[in-house]
Amino acid sequence: MGKTLHPDTAESNPLNTELETNVIALVAAEADAPESTTYTSAGSSEPTHSSDDEAAFEDFAAALESFDREQAAEAAALAEDSLITGTVVKLTDKHVVVDVGLKSEGLIPLAQVQDHTGQSKLQPGQVIEVVVERDEYEGGYLLSYEKAQRHRIWDTLEKAAADKTVLQGVAISRVKGGLTVDIGLKAFLPGSQVEIRPVRNLESYIGQTLDVRVIKLNKKRGNVVVSRKEILEEEVTAKRSVTMEHLEEGAILTGVVKNLTEYGAFVDLGGIDGLLHVTDMSWGRLSHPRDLVNVGDEIQVKVLRFDKEKQRISLGFKQLTPDPWLDVAERYPIGAHVRGRILSVTDYGAFVELEQGLEGLVHVSEMSWSKRMKHPSKMVKPGDEIDTIILSVNPNDRRISLGMKQLQDNPWEHLAEKYTAGTTVEGRVRNLTEFGAFIEIEDGIDGLVHVSNMSWTKRIKHPSEVVKKGDKVRAVVLGIEPEHRRLSLGMKQLQPDVWDTFFEQHRIGDVVHGKVLRIAQFGAFVELAEGIEGLCHISEATDPSGVPVKLEVGQEHDFKIIKNNPEEKKIGLSLRAVGDEASRSDVEAYKAPSHHSGSGSGSSSSSSSSSSSTTLGDLLNWKRSERE
Repeated sequence: MGKTLHPDTAESNPLNTELETNVIALVAAEADAPESTTYTSAGSSEPTHSSDDEAAFEDFAAALESFDREQAAEAAALAEDSLITGTVVKLTDKHVVVDVGLKSEGLIPLAQVQDHTGQSKLQPGQVIEVVVERDEYEGGYLLSYEKAQRHRIWDTLEKAAADKTVLQGVAISRVKGGLTVDIGLKAFLPGSQVEIRPVRNLESYIGQTLDVRVIKLNKKRGNVVVSRKEILEEEVTAKRSVTMEHLEEGAILTGVVKNLTEYGAFVDLGGIDGLLHVTDMSWGRLSHPRDLVNVGDEIQVKVLRFDKEKQRISLGFKQLTPDPWLDVAERYPIGAHVRGRILSVTDYGAFVELEQGLEGLVHVSEMSWSKRMKHPSKMVKPGDEIDTIILSVNPNDRRISLGMKQLQDNPWEHLAEKYTAGTTVEGRVRNLTEFGAFIEIEDGIDGLVHVSNMSWTKRIKHPSEVVKKGDKVRAVVLGIEPEHRRLSLGMKQLQPDVWDTFFEQHRIGDVVHGKVLRIAQFGAFVELAEGIEGLCHISEATDPSGVPVKLEVGQEHDFKIIKNNPEEKKIGLSLRAVGDEASRSDVEAYKAPSHHSGSGSGSSSSSSSSSSSTTLGDLLNWKRSERE
């Protein structure tokens, strides 16, 4: 027996209900049973039925009528978009099994009834309405829970769209271009309609209950589009009108931090935003606004400036409390011991918070008596609690200078008692500079050996010519300046001063032998001994006749000392003066008896006469004859 249920269904379906099986069995039994014949009194015969047969036929008729009713009910259930009621039987990993009173159970895809956490909204035993999509899907009818929901609330949605009614829905998933929101059925919330401003992370809204408004319906396709942005814009407009009534410079308002930047925080005052600049957040120093507030915080602010035309509002937070710098000099006198917390560490020191909005700086030079500390982070780090001493207070510049080393004994105060001038010390070369070498003589105490105090005789251009970093050397204490933490040392002082020796052994007028080292415009520098130099000025570089003598590097000559200055270690030399000395010797030789004829008293008389009458011309003639 064939049946027609729905245009979308198959022509026939297996007869698998109990009713259908009983009807077929009954019809077959009737066909196979022999007929009983009885005869009338007229002698004619006609088939007659027994009482049992009559009862069987009545049962068959009743069964057939019941089957017809069932088929009619199934056809009605399978009619397009018709609602039927069923009971949830169980949940599987893919479907919700529902008993809808048909020959087979119905199946709802599990994805249709899951919330944002993946849990089913339906439970066994729950009575629900569904729409039959088609039959014989994996052994049962394919049902739609979504279509049933859409049928139930579609009129409500159309009315909500017309009246612009606000509906509540839960964002259950992220889809291309926006979110899926459950408002009784699944609706589409475009990303551009989520907030007034563009949203980057739509996933953060999943699971949230949102107020939305229906802005588009398509009943044929079953599409519903909603907007949250419209509602927010209306709320902002309403809040702005209320806020503008109370907005004026000096007003104290309550707002919510909406956004943070490097330069400040934007605060929603109620439909209109104001900027709280980082400099107006605290009387102290803030590295970033997040050090004081976070997004979502509700804070009180003061309106500092309000530009109605440009709708720009400048806000202040620190202005709600008194300026702690007004009486800072009285509350923090110089020399007072104070305790604070390290806020930040820089290359030049550490900032210490003494109280809210009030901080001071411990310069790196005030952290330790030692000069060896390379960076403040070697001693302190942010968050440390430290004890300090007030060194200076400047309310106008909002600066407080603090010291840490002042709480420790100053090793330089007693250094002069330990190392008097002339004391020989020993230490290790810690550092070299262009002008000298630093020698560490004890922990934290360095002394400087200047290049000029490294050698009596050598002209040192760089300390590396004499010592290397890490060398262990001896030196002599030359002087100590505790107030400036300076210790002067000398290495050449360990040896006798060759200049002192030279000045002790030579006087003005002495003739010395020397070698020309270098030439200058004003004369020549002459080496008289190792480390000892003298200057022969150009005016002294002549022969006895006054003719200039050209001095060249490497030449050796006799020079006469014409100037000694032990204090400045300067020696003046003359080549001309040596020539004058030779002329006097020649005069004496000319007058000597060995240069004249005769003997005895005659010679003596002649010599005496000659001595009294010798002229410069005679001497020159004699020198000329000597050369010939």
